[in-house]
Amino acid sequence: MRFSKCVKVLQIPWRPLQFPEYRALHVDSPPSVPEVTTSYVHGTSSRSLLSQTIGQTLQNTAEQWPDREAVVFLQDGIRKTFAQFQQDVDQAAAGLLALGLKRGDRLGMWGPNIYEWILVQFATAKAGILLVYVNPAYQLQELEFALRKVQCKAIVCPTKFKTQNYCDMLRQLCPEVETAMPGGLKSARLPDLRMVIVTDSRQTGMFHMDDVMQAADSQHRQELDILQKKLSFDDPINILFTSPQLRLCLAGPLYHAFGSVAGAINMARHGITLVFPSTAYDSRANLEAIQKERCTLFYGTPTMFIDLLGHPELDKYDLSSLKAGVMGGSPCPPEVMRQVMTTMNIKEVVVGYGATENSPVTFLGYPLDNLERMTETVGCIMNHTEAKVVDPSTGEIVPLGTSGELMIRGYCVMLEYWDDPDKTLECISKDRWYKTGDIASLDEYGYCQIEGRIKDMIIRGGVNIYPAEIELFLHTHPKVHEVQVVGVRDERMGEEVCACIKLKEGQDCTAEEIKAYCKGQIAHFKIPRYVTFVQDYPLTISRKVQKNKLRAEMEKSLGV
Repeated sequence: MRFSKCVKVLQIPWRPLQFPEYRALHVDSPPSVPEVTTSYVHGTSSRSLLSQTIGQTLQNTAEQWPDREAVVFLQDGIRKTFAQFQQDVDQAAAGLLALGLKRGDRLGMWGPNIYEWILVQFATAKAGILLVYVNPAYQLQELEFALRKVQCKAIVCPTKFKTQNYCDMLRQLCPEVETAMPGGLKSARLPDLRMVIVTDSRQTGMFHMDDVMQAADSQHRQELDILQKKLSFDDPINILFTSPQLRLCLAGPLYHAFGSVAGAINMARHGITLVFPSTAYDSRANLEAIQKERCTLFYGTPTMFIDLLGHPELDKYDLSSLKAGVMGGSPCPPEVMRQVMTTMNIKEVVVGYGATENSPVTFLGYPLDNLERMTETVGCIMNHTEAKVVDPSTGEIVPLGTSGELMIRGYCVMLEYWDDPDKTLECISKDRWYKTGDIASLDEYGYCQIEGRIKDMIIRGGVNIYPAEIELFLHTHPKVHEVQVVGVRDERMGEEVCACIKLKEGQDCTAEEIKAYCKGQIAHFKIPRYVTFVQDYPLTISRKVQKNKLRAEMEKSLGV
């Protein structure tokens, strides 16, 4: 089964700007001859963008495949066909309007991967309500900042999840909820918040999700139809294609763009079935879901794939249904890619690159790329999008093959950071180029190599060192399971290289052995001065390594 590009959402109507006079890259198929002469690419395509709202997109798909499964939440035993999901979305959207929310209001969604998350995502889109993704790991102060920042009028959450007691935290922020009628909250600390909607057990002063579904009436359904006509003009969604009839095992969180856009919007547009193995990431649950649901596609970060490969009972699971995989979030070491293609028997794997600010994918590989391109690049520019690599100090485009800061322009670039013009101006130029903050280079075929974050770059004695280069090399060591490289403070050199290594199960190794392995293989200044062996890395909920926290931990443990 072949598959191609991911979904993208349009934040603002975009028209082509003045292109530099360099050849564009036609990206319907992998480039077979050199086309690029400088570090600028413009993705062209024979396929036009589509203008539809999210609501229209889901409705069209539900009409085409009403009985096909849209979503499966295994932990909660929930299965919905497209017809059922469409009906629930309409009911929830009308219910939100009936409870007093209106177009342009902000609603926060706070919780793990549960059915209500994706239901609210599509219901708010259909009603013209702005959905605010609240990190399910947020604590009290972070929650208060987020809700105040965007002036949320409503928040939807379960009562609790793992160690997080969401309703208790909301009561601490808004003690007034205990005496308020549902929908009539007036909080001193969160003056814009009017209602809390819980997804499971009923709570004093809060709506239940059943109340939302029951509040819908014909008047608000008619209002939905009117809103859709307005949204169709004001807020179009532009989508590229992928293959239908896929069953996608989605391991990442819905609060992340990888899940909610590349996953959920793809489902709505192309009739893909989304399979959610568990409310939170669990490698065993992923393997069980792939086997039980006969999933054909798996989305995840390299860390997630590494977790699956390292599971002690991997051989017991039947993964023969898997045909393809999509990786994103960080570079994939060659050895990991080889194991994915052999041990997991996934023959078509692509690596994507992007950011939430870019909706979220701007570069993507091709299933038939060779191993070198799969592991050393993030593919080619997406359709209808521009990219260039510039000298960060001058803003000038650098020669082909030269490292610099990657910049993106196109319909995919966000409008702005909410109520933060200074941050917006810092990241988006006047002619709408988004500054990614990533160090990258382009080759003559238009393939992009990400070499690291500008902020992650190690400057040792005035020499720039990119952690990704050292990480890729150390992954070739037969005892190394995973490695992260950070810079730590040094009085003499400014920074020194520190390699944080997770060993394969049952292996023993020393720092001296790692350093000896590096000698004569990489430049002497790249050889880690410090080698530490760790059990785990600090991770985000989407399983990305938090290098800033790792750096702080290493500096503390090394006493530097």
